[in-house]
Amino acid sequence: MCSVTVIIPAYNEEKTISEVIKVVKNVKLVDKIIVVSDGSVDNTVNAAKKQGVEILDLRDNIGKGGALSKGVNATHSEILLFLDADLLGLTEQHVIDLVIPVINGEVDMTIGVFSNGRFSTDLAQKVAPYLSGQRAMKRYLFESIPNIDITRYGVEVALTKYVINNNITSRDIILENLTHVMKEEKLGIIKGFTSRIKMYWDIVKILASFR
Repeated sequence: MCSVTVIIPAYNEEKTISEVIKVVKNVKLVDKIIVVSDGSVDNTVNAAKKQGVEILDLRDNIGKGGALSKGVNATHSEILLFLDADLLGLTEQHVIDLVIPVINGEVDMTIGVFSNGRFSTDLAQKVAPYLSGQRAMKRYLFESIPNIDITRYGVEVALTKYVINNNITSRDIILENLTHVMKEEKLGIIKGFTSRIKMYWDIVKILASFR
């Protein structure tokens, strides 16, 4: 069976990352877990260390695309599963549902779509599932995209557009009762909104580059 590595990019996610790791550790299909702290200044790294997983502690914040690239470079696994560190309600079955179609060779990428979690996050993913950070894929796919390390928050869009443009097989996976902490909840209304605008700008830039 192909080796599976779970890569969890994290920026100041001390409140949620431990529970995410605990769930993933219970999935027998997973061979390795790598947490990439993307310049976190809170207790994210210590929280992850307590779970006994591999940690890449980046001094500077380089963005999600760069953090994922660092994680990919730290493993030789043929199958990669990316999970956000701020998930609420993650279960072992969610992880299994994401990786099994890729392990079995049914598709080259799965994309997790929230359902029955919270209205705001459900709606966002139904409108734009290509923004989901929960996805499993064959390693070659990630490595085939030029400059993916500088896509920042546009990394998911880059992956989805690459799959569409190259007729690569993918499948949406419904993740029941799963949601995540919104930026406005983490940072407050003003800082959260500002961070969201920056994220959307990264996404728009990537969408434009794939036209």
